[in-house]
Amino acid sequence: MATTTTRCALRVAASSTSGRATAGCSAKVAKAAARAPVTASRAATLPKQFTQSANVLFAENKAFAATRAARFTTTSAAEEDAPVVIVTGASRGIGKDIALELGAAGCKVVVNYASSAGPAEEVANAVRESGGDALLVQGDMSKLDDVTALFKAVVAEWGRVDVLVNNAGITRDGLMLRMKPTAWQEVIDVNLSGVFYTSQAAVKLMSKKRKGRIINIASVVGVLGNAGQANYSAAKAGVIGLTKTVAREFASRNITCNAIAPGYIETEMTAVLPEEVQQKIIANVPLSRMGQTSEIAGLVKYLALDPSSSYITGQCISIDGGMAM
Repeated sequence: MATTTTRCALRVAASSTSGRATAGCSAKVAKAAARAPVTASRAATLPKQFTQSANVLFAENKAFAATRAARFTTTSAAEEDAPVVIVTGASRGIGKDIALELGAAGCKVVVNYASSAGPAEEVANAVRESGGDALLVQGDMSKLDDVTALFKAVVAEWGRVDVLVNNAGITRDGLMLRMKPTAWQEVIDVNLSGVFYTSQAAVKLMSKKRKGRIINIASVVGVLGNAGQANYSAAKAGVIGLTKTVAREFASRNITCNAIAPGYIETEMTAVLPEEVQQKIIANVPLSRMGQTSEIAGLVKYLALDPSSSYITGQCISIDGGMAM
């Protein structure tokens, strides 16, 4: 190769003085120069003009390779460091907007759902389109086996859990005197026991890393109570108490735990209420409007990702238009 390159270099140098160049030899010279610099021993057998040009080509090629490697390393590191976030009940309503908000922030979002596979798949796709990554996992959070399977799937895929957002919840409304034991138990199982199961699984992983954030979606009725929702009010009040206990037990492991207590929020459930019912609800809100799911999602994002929220733990933050003040 050295002999061939030398002959080509001599021909290129000679032709340059007469205004003619040999294309094949020029290509060979450039290719060889890009691979390695011209050493002192080789320089003695080559024209000075070629030696300088070859070394310039090598330097440019080396700089390009270094730049490309740096870009690849930076991208890979950014993807590796992206927070892994579990959002339970993420197929619609508040959970959907939370998943989308965190996905847009570049998180790896676990989109959990109990039965709404189609809507959950749409949320996962939207997360990916917004710049995040998504893992779709079906599971009923009131069932310990499903919770265990959920965390195993996340660890198998991404190796860790950085943030847990407990949003999954159901309602079985009715006056207490008429409430059946099954209606009571179903709500307690999903809305309170489910939060305990997922939190317990999360802190086991977070404790190993000595960092983590848990955000529980409670409710204003867990603070104030509400007629016709004995089960729901009790469950959400329990979530607030559980939040404070988790915060105390795991503060030494750098794990924060906070609750958000939304008031009346515009969702698919409130959209079907008669206009007169909606107006009665709004009449009890000092800001005279219902909240938006995006407002809840924004607060979750702050508590989950913002460095300035790292000193907040054990709190129940109301976002209810002033209802609970």
